[in-house]
Amino acid sequence: MKAKFFLAACLFCLCFWQAMTAQNAYPKREFRGAWIQCVNGQFQGMPARTMQTVLVNQLDKLKEAGINAIIFQVRAECDALYRSSYEPWSRFLTGVQGQAPTPMWDPLQFMIDECHKRGMELHAWINPYRAQTKGTTALSPLHPYNKYPNLFVRYAGQLYFDPGQPESRKYICRIVRDIVSRYDIDAIHMDDYFYPYPVNGMDFPDNVSFAAYGRGFTNKADWRRDNVNVLIKEIHETVRQCKPWVKFGVSPFGIYRNKKSDPNGSNTNGLQNYDDLYADVLLWVNNGWVDYNIPQVYWEIGHPAADYDTLVRWWAKHSAARPLYIGQDVMRTVSNADIKNPRLNQMPAKYQLQRSLPAIGGSCQWYAAAVVDNPGNYRDMLEKVYHKYPALQPRYPFMDDKAPKKVRKVKPVWTEDGYILFWTAPKAKDVMDEAVQYVVYRFGNKEDVNLKDPSHIVTITRDCFYKLPYEDGKTKYRYVVTALDRLQNESKAVKKKVKL
Repeated sequence: MKAKFFLAACLFCLCFWQAMTAQNAYPKREFRGAWIQCVNGQFQGMPARTMQTVLVNQLDKLKEAGINAIIFQVRAECDALYRSSYEPWSRFLTGVQGQAPTPMWDPLQFMIDECHKRGMELHAWINPYRAQTKGTTALSPLHPYNKYPNLFVRYAGQLYFDPGQPESRKYICRIVRDIVSRYDIDAIHMDDYFYPYPVNGMDFPDNVSFAAYGRGFTNKADWRRDNVNVLIKEIHETVRQCKPWVKFGVSPFGIYRNKKSDPNGSNTNGLQNYDDLYADVLLWVNNGWVDYNIPQVYWEIGHPAADYDTLVRWWAKHSAARPLYIGQDVMRTVSNADIKNPRLNQMPAKYQLQRSLPAIGGSCQWYAAAVVDNPGNYRDMLEKVYHKYPALQPRYPFMDDKAPKKVRKVKPVWTEDGYILFWTAPKAKDVMDEAVQYVVYRFGNKEDVNLKDPSHIVTITRDCFYKLPYEDGKTKYRYVVTALDRLQNESKAVKKKVKL
């Protein structure tokens, strides 16, 4: 009897330890994103079927690696990788700006469908001010420069909206409203291109707009920052007015300010958001004008001018008023050795640091194709170690904190396709309460139901069914189903015992 009690106690302790280990090492909620860019020309002139195949293959590999959000570039230079009545089809899609794809298809809609099918979010990534890159030799008649040339200026061989022109902001917000209202996206996303990166000896040519729309500013740098601040605030308001569940996020350059410029700045020595790009990111975060922030901390641990460790800790300390994720550079991470253990690359050290700081709720990989290519076993490590179990998205309680109601009519049914667990969506009063996804957990018959432990998640799905892994019908399991709304608020659980 004592031996049996001891064995049972050991098994209980082992199960408890495993559950606590999974719960602590693997967050149940974590942003796990990846950027898919178009400006590198990876899709330019590619036949539609080929591009679709490439994207599907990437998404399948990213899904296996635990990625739960895709940030897809749809507007690089006042153009479109989607159907737009305002701006021309992008040359980064068809090879010629203004030339529609043949056969006709909509990459943004395609990616929304494919991401949602895999339980991923789709964030539509736009560049607000940039209007013509150096590689674009001809502008389409539909390009806004040909309609409103007075709103644009040229700088360092490229064309930009003049941020000082109020009509520029109105136009950009019109584009955002068009995308959000017509597409079932999960977020609007902007990266680090605000005022252009400075070129030595060249000042941005905005004297005319400063004279006309200076709004009483005597310092042009403060005026430029205010121009960007107003745009960020107006985009946030535009998104909220269209669909209150759609997020607005930014991924700024990795340094806010250096300590030599500001005592509260980071101990770094590089280009600065605040002073060089006129992007006051902390103001946006602290005023709630953005819903998440992904600073691009692309350097390695030990970098002499911009140390990864220093910057991650700085952002965690100063940018906690809104969800904070870290932008990771895949190639730089695997190309640099761990300072403490040169036999390893820096991936383990970076993830250990990131998950040790409560203010950080996840990361985003630059760039998706690099994850897929698996340099230094990066994708394998995500799949088998850091993203071993599925993760729900972080919560956004400042947008909505009300969970949907419980699912209904949970029932296992034998079908010609196998043993299927079915349920019915809960009733909802409005769109914010609707269930759009479901989480299915599995526990042993006598195991405590602990929904904080992600190792028990078997799927996160948009379907109202789950195919059960039937074996011999002799082992009893408990399945638990919860509902998620558009902002990943989770309902109470419904349990069902099943013999498999």
